[in-house]
Amino acid sequence: LIGPPGAGKSMMAKRLPTILPDMSREEIIECTEIHSVSGLTSRERPIVSQRPFRSPHHTVSAAGLSGGGTVPKPGEISLAHNGVLFLDEMPEFRSDVLEVLRQPLEDGEVTVSRVSGTYTFPSRFMLVCAMNPCKCGWYGHPSGRCKCSEKDVRRYHSRISGPLLDRIDIIVEVPALEYEELRRKEPAESSADIKKRVNAARDIQRKRYGESSTMCNAHAGSRELREFCALGEESESLMKGAFDS
Repeated sequence: LIGPPGAGKSMMAKRLPTILPDMSREEIIECTEIHSVSGLTSRERPIVSQRPFRSPHHTVSAAGLSGGGTVPKPGEISLAHNGVLFLDEMPEFRSDVLEVLRQPLEDGEVTVSRVSGTYTFPSRFMLVCAMNPCKCGWYGHPSGRCKCSEKDVRRYHSRISGPLLDRIDIIVEVPALEYEELRRKEPAESSADIKKRVNAARDIQRKRYGESSTMCNAHAGSRELREFCALGEESESLMKGAFDS
C-alpha cells in the first residue's frame, strides 16, 4: 500500500483479519503450538482461535523477525503463521531485516541455525506492507508540498530490493482523502458480509482439493496445478502475453 500520511493505509491493514476466512482446526492447533512455545498463551487464553495479526516496529532485528535466541524461539514471521504480517513504513526497516522475508515467502517456513542445532518453524503468512511515496510522504500530492527530487524518490524506493518486490503480488496506490470523502455517511459493506463471501470461496477450494493437505489455491503445488489448473487455448494465449510483457 503506497500513499501519503493519513490516507488510511494502516487502518486498512489492521482491518484485514476481520475479513479473512475462519481458521480450520488444524490451523488453530498450529498457531496455538507456535504461540505456546513463545510463551504467549495463558490460562485465560490457552488457544489461538483468531487469525494472528503481527505488526513489528521498524527497529526490529533480523532475529526478532525470523526467530532466534540461545534456544531458538519463533520470530514475528512465525507468530504471524496463518495470519497477517504487517510492516508499516516498510523502507524504514533495515535491508538485512527485510531480506529475512525472502525464504519464508517462498517456502512457508523459516530455518534458524544455532550451535545447539537447526530449528524450522512454520511461517505461511499474508505479508502486507505500507509506505509513503517518498521520504517526506507527499510525492504527487496536489498541494505540491513535496520537495523531493526524482532521484530522492528512486533512492527511497530502492531500499526495497528487487527480489523481495518480486514476491509481492499486488501493489496498490492509496490516494489522499478529500475532506468531503471523510464526511460521507453512506453505509459501506460490512466486514461480516465480506467475510461470508471469503468463507464461501474458501469452502469451494477445500472441496476442490478434497482429502489433500492443500487447503487453498495459494498452497497448491505443481501436482495440484497440473490437475486443477489446466489451461485452455485462450488462457494459454493470455498467459503467454503476460509472460512476454
